[in-house]
Amino acid sequence: MKISRRKKKYALITTGSLLLIGVLLGVWAFVIEPNRLTVNEVSIKLPRWPPAFAGLRVALISDLHVGSPHIDVAKLRRVVEMTNAAQPDLTLLAGDFMVTSRIHQAVEPEVIAGELKNLRARFGVYTVLGNHDWWYDGERVRAAFEGAGIRVLENDVAQIQHEGQSLWLAGIADAWTRKPDIEGTLRKVTDDGPVIILTHNPDIFPNVPARVSLTLAGHTHGGQVNIPFVGRLKVPSEYGQRYAIGHVVEESRHLFVTPGVGTSIIAVRFRVPPEISLLTLTAEAAP
Repeated sequence: MKISRRKKKYALITTGSLLLIGVLLGVWAFVIEPNRLTVNEVSIKLPRWPPAFAGLRVALISDLHVGSPHIDVAKLRRVVEMTNAAQPDLTLLAGDFMVTSRIHQAVEPEVIAGELKNLRARFGVYTVLGNHDWWYDGERVRAAFEGAGIRVLENDVAQIQHEGQSLWLAGIADAWTRKPDIEGTLRKVTDDGPVIILTHNPDIFPNVPARVSLTLAGHTHGGQVNIPFVGRLKVPSEYGQRYAIGHVVEESRHLFVTPGVGTSIIAVRFRVPPEISLLTLTAEAAP
């Protein structure tokens, strides 16, 4: 009898402990972590990177989804303040500013652009649009950003010059909703300066030539949920977890995917905190 009572007591304690852990994990994943915001500093060494742009600091922001849980206009202002405080040389926005879910109230693109126009970087602020922006109203989103003085690149390039050296920024159209034209866009580059591709969806990366120094993207949210020993449950990519997050090198070609700031579909993040990615670009050591 005593043994049976002990077993019941231990079973109740175990069950209660598991329930408590479950509640705590739920609070963390649905309330605490998605409401966090960090600046993640990453150093990337690139082949043939020119001395004129050695140490270039690039802020990469993506997937704001303003109007979804945990990100309102006040949070957007915080993103701007934290980004400016990091003093980047170049600030790049990788799209998906809008929400398209019927259960969330979208913030108008003119309001979003009106806040993001306060971003400051000595080489400028550029953006591409994402699938949610086009599902919402891509032309209106583009007009809002251009009206706020932020250049929108869609299969187009921008030239940045410093100390007699060119750096080219190539904005490639979203892979889900538009027609990415990598080859045609790169034909607009008029000298041998390094090229950074900015796009929303990283799935174009296998088609990016070695001519491009670095490809930057968002879209995946890092899977939003990363369970130990299991991995990322859902990554919106043809390649699964291959391009889910962070710095990827394939055949000497470099890609960086930011996990972004907001959430999509379900307002949850677990072991994938929202971030502003701050990349420092330097030259790879000669072999």
